[in-house]
Amino acid sequence: MASNNHCNKSFANSYMLLKPEEAHFFDVIRVLFSKNLGHRKFVDSKKEGPLVDESFRHRWLIFISVMLQKLMMFVAKPLATFGYWVEWFINLVILNGGLHRIPLNFLIGKLAIPDCASHTFMSSIGNLDGRVKLSDLKREDSRYYVSLAMMASKACYENAAFLKATITIDWKMEFIGFFECWNEYMGKVTTQLLIFLDKSENNDTYVVAFRGTEPFNADDWCTDLDISWYEIHGVGRMHGGFMKALGLQKNEGYPKEIQRDENLSPLAYYVVRDILRKVLSENDKAKFIVTGHSLGGALAILFPTIMFLHDEKLLMERLQGIYTFGQPRVGDEAYATYMKQKLRENSIIYSRFVYNNDIVPRLPYDDDDLLFKHFGVCLFFNRHYEVQILDEEPNKNYFSLWYMIPMIYNAVLELIRSFTIAYMKGPHYREGWFLFSFRLLGVLIPGLPAHTPQDYVNSTLLGSIQHHFKSD
Repeated sequence: MASNNHCNKSFANSYMLLKPEEAHFFDVIRVLFSKNLGHRKFVDSKKEGPLVDESFRHRWLIFISVMLQKLMMFVAKPLATFGYWVEWFINLVILNGGLHRIPLNFLIGKLAIPDCASHTFMSSIGNLDGRVKLSDLKREDSRYYVSLAMMASKACYENAAFLKATITIDWKMEFIGFFECWNEYMGKVTTQLLIFLDKSENNDTYVVAFRGTEPFNADDWCTDLDISWYEIHGVGRMHGGFMKALGLQKNEGYPKEIQRDENLSPLAYYVVRDILRKVLSENDKAKFIVTGHSLGGALAILFPTIMFLHDEKLLMERLQGIYTFGQPRVGDEAYATYMKQKLRENSIIYSRFVYNNDIVPRLPYDDDDLLFKHFGVCLFFNRHYEVQILDEEPNKNYFSLWYMIPMIYNAVLELIRSFTIAYMKGPHYREGWFLFSFRLLGVLIPGLPAHTPQDYVNSTLLGSIQHHFKSD
């Protein structure tokens, strides 16, 4: 991970940055006993107003964030290796028609060997919910783009060959590109995104989908766990890890224009913006939507933030909607106010989908120490996929003893539902052994299985959401 020591951070009014790569164990321990964070070399802070760092709880959260990031950095390679073999084995079983057929296929010389870069290979996320084909919703149905957004968010976890085949063959749409984008602060590629075009007689809709957290990718976990923030004048405080993943530049922040060698990996915000500038200027009837699941949802709402900051008028006029699924919090109350005003001024739909006890939308904390806030319409779904329109999901910070027994009870009922949903709702909703195994974990840690794409896809199809969206 690249050091931030010599970065010019004048683009931000104030900031609080954690540098776990420079933290030694006993130095991190001292945070718990010292109110002066300025003496800690792994904390770089410039603040206006009263220092919340004096709170023990805030110092405890910094301690947890740094220690977990250091753990992720330490296990990065073995975690990636373990994940590779887990995904390889699952694909081996599926390609050969089941575990019992592997020995027979080997003996007769027809053993199918998975190729991680092929169009038949699916990620662990994809294998939790193997549905690839779109629903039979018509474009006139107000749920169409919501359902398409969720399927794009789910598909974005897959490799480029899989995506191209799925979009062009199964979805009959135009594949624009799959991009692996550079994170200047980590010094490596950490962000992936997909762009494709849904053409119709009346309008053309470009879909921009950001990939969420991959379970075996330590860099993604470090991005999620980083509670650093930057405060941008007129906007508010924003999550530092998400800003870096979207292409934040050292010394410059997000300059409106950049010069970058085409041979280098692109920067997420700029590659999307440049493509949209070009295609929208060439097609008067084209619009676009932005979407993402998990970490991808955070990037999906952060993208228009920078777009507003740069006053990208063409993009602001053509942005049809932002749909996020299981999205974590991105900024503070000032940021929420700024975004609500900009979305309202430009008549842009922003809908935040939350399924039941999903832990991720309830992080980072919304409290006096971390100050993160959600905003926009929250479509909250219970285990029956019944929807409520709320300002905030129940149990907003997740860790509550009062909610623990109901959450475990819900997890048990979701486990039972795995066996019954295909009979009740149809074969499209059938759950496989891999997802059932993951739901078992939910009995111990409620909220983890609830974050999987399966329940969000089901929510867009089974929830009564058509009254909350206008048909185009």
